[in-house]
Amino acid sequence: MPTAVRSHAKINLGLGVGALRPDGFHSLSTVYQTVELHDVVSVTARPAATTALRLTSNDRRVPLDGRNTAWKMVSLALEALGVSAEVEIHIEKRLPVQGGLGAGSANAVAALVGLEAELGVRAFPPFEQNALEGWRTQSSVSSKGQTWGARWLEIAAQVGSDVPLFLIGGAILGLDRGQEVYPLPDVEPVWCVVATPEIGVSTPRAFGAWDAHCAAEGLTQEASTAKLNELSRAYASAFAGAVPGGWQEAGSSGVLAHGEDRAGPQESALVRTGISSWIQNDFERVVFPQHPSLAEIKRILLGSGTPEAALHASLSGSGSALYGLYLTRGDAEAAVERLRSVEVTSHLTRTLPRAAYWREMLVKEAG
Repeated sequence: MPTAVRSHAKINLGLGVGALRPDGFHSLSTVYQTVELHDVVSVTARPAATTALRLTSNDRRVPLDGRNTAWKMVSLALEALGVSAEVEIHIEKRLPVQGGLGAGSANAVAALVGLEAELGVRAFPPFEQNALEGWRTQSSVSSKGQTWGARWLEIAAQVGSDVPLFLIGGAILGLDRGQEVYPLPDVEPVWCVVATPEIGVSTPRAFGAWDAHCAAEGLTQEASTAKLNELSRAYASAFAGAVPGGWQEAGSSGVLAHGEDRAGPQESALVRTGISSWIQNDFERVVFPQHPSLAEIKRILLGSGTPEAALHASLSGSGSALYGLYLTRGDAEAAVERLRSVEVTSHLTRTLPRAAYWREMLVKEAG
């Protein structure tokens, strides 16, 4: 029977974008946050004289060859391990393709976890065993240097800039192109509504528009570097201050049962960080003028002036997905209803802390 793995999505709690660098990339500063929403990746693998990969999906938009992130990750992992195998991967898509939720990148790590389980090998350091303590020694899982785990984070970065974050899970500070990752102290789960409108946002076009914005605003490489450095320090300080001594799990699972209204105690730790009042996604400055309907969806998610107002709402990545964070399930369900009234598809979910991310990854049986 195949090994089935939950491939969880991420959202961006703020996203600062720098000016175009000489190497053609843009520096970023963001906080990634994994959420319960997921695809399911099923893997069958057995040792063989030569490696052979086969990939299928229920979504015809998913590439089924070497362009696929799961294919790339498994190929690189087998090469690094010095193992040959016949591998079959099936990706059951439940997340939007190219929606700003990191779905393809998460598929890559899920395929690696499935490969590991199938072959009975340890493909990468057990980040899950350090779920509550790992953030205290951030250098131990930095994607730079020769620290333990760096090798696998570097391999993940070869597959895509968003891939390394899924080797950690929870709340993660992302720097450089997003591939340099550091675990942050986790905060209590928060109810989340993810809106997935049927609008395609071109990431290259969004970056092109951002470059034009930088030119018009006179944002130099030096100025943007200073801005991102300050933002990164603010992120780290906000999360460290919100969780004195580190976040402790609520109950045995670390995630409250779906029937419970509040997804955290007394008040949200996101409120305690203070970041909900000042974080923003720089891409909104250029994507919203191109797609005004996305700005309207953010307004609906926010629900300002209503008793069910969001703690925070934003575009995720460069879009087109947006999300809202809410203190109670009732507040989140009210947002779902507001979106349904204007025929926008949405998904009710919650943020997923690091320990729960790893504990819930493996599915008991393949669906």
